[in-house]
Amino acid sequence: MSKSATKEGTTGYAKKFAGRAAEGHFRETQRLVFSSIGIGTYLGQPDAKTDEGYTSAVVAAVENGINVIDAAINYRLQRSERSIGAAIQKLAGKGFLREEFVVCTKGGYLTPDDAMPTDPNDYFFREYIQPGVFSAKDIAAGSHCMTPKFLKNQLGRSLKNLGVDCVDVYYLHNPETQLSEVSKEEFLNRVREAFTFLESAVEAGEIQYYGMATWNGFRQDARARDAMQLGEIVQIAQEIAGGRHHFRFVQVPFNLGMTEALTLGSQSLRGHHRTIMEAAGELDVTLIASASLLQGQVARNLPEFVAEALGLENDAERALQFVRSSPGITTALVGMSRVEHVKANARLVSVPPATVEEFSKLFSRGEGA
Repeated sequence: MSKSATKEGTTGYAKKFAGRAAEGHFRETQRLVFSSIGIGTYLGQPDAKTDEGYTSAVVAAVENGINVIDAAINYRLQRSERSIGAAIQKLAGKGFLREEFVVCTKGGYLTPDDAMPTDPNDYFFREYIQPGVFSAKDIAAGSHCMTPKFLKNQLGRSLKNLGVDCVDVYYLHNPETQLSEVSKEEFLNRVREAFTFLESAVEAGEIQYYGMATWNGFRQDARARDAMQLGEIVQIAQEIAGGRHHFRFVQVPFNLGMTEALTLGSQSLRGHHRTIMEAAGELDVTLIASASLLQGQVARNLPEFVAEALGLENDAERALQFVRSSPGITTALVGMSRVEHVKANARLVSVPPATVEEFSKLFSRGEGA
């Protein structure tokens, strides 16, 4: 049995939904098949009730045609990863194989384990500084670290939390946080060291691909202090591992209220201005959308022309349809902490993504509205 998602496994998963899933819901990228909607596990209290909710939601997602599962080690103090681990065990009992779904997580933020310690500084000193995992100078913004030693430690914990041998996509979590304190040159050096470790983790079979999960890094003016250039970052991966490098995924916030990935030409590539969607396409990097509903903020009171362009039953569906239908987005991540969230969002599994005409109409009407 495979210890990670495979092309055969994810293709077989998609075939299970023949007749139920609309054409265009499943998309092939990087030799795997991804659902156009993925389950996120960010929000919620670090308590048993929320744990159980997420575990049930992940099981329901995979049962309903959603095979992309996203976490980060710091989500709910490592408990979101453990909720996913419990769900993976339940799914095995229901006949779903590990190779059928794509497990993604992130490392970079310091996080306690399970519950907030009474003295966090003492916890991090004992757990990380004393054993030599990191030193104070490795920390940016009081909370962020991406040294090879720290990433190795965090990846080991994530594998244990998730109960898997291999993470399919391992993201550096908001690496642009480092740019608040270090120079661009030092930042790129730190990226190089992190990527060198991550390529070694691929060699060791602990991750399949790696990437960057970003917030501001790719959605603001190129002159901003924490702006990043995808071309520079891909070049580092190429210098480390050549054309067969494994830096293949980027997460960007993208929704009806944050459209920069589609509209802002902040990337410079071969002397041309590009949006992050265009740059990713040219560089063979897969884009995953985070904050697709912006925690519900873009899922209500949408202008009338959005309903006219996209149809569907409610604003939440329209907001999600916008993201999953955007050219260049493979999967739209949505936080789903309860089974009823999954069932509501999974209705779109049987709905084709918006056509280019419908999508374009949205923008032309939007300009005139």
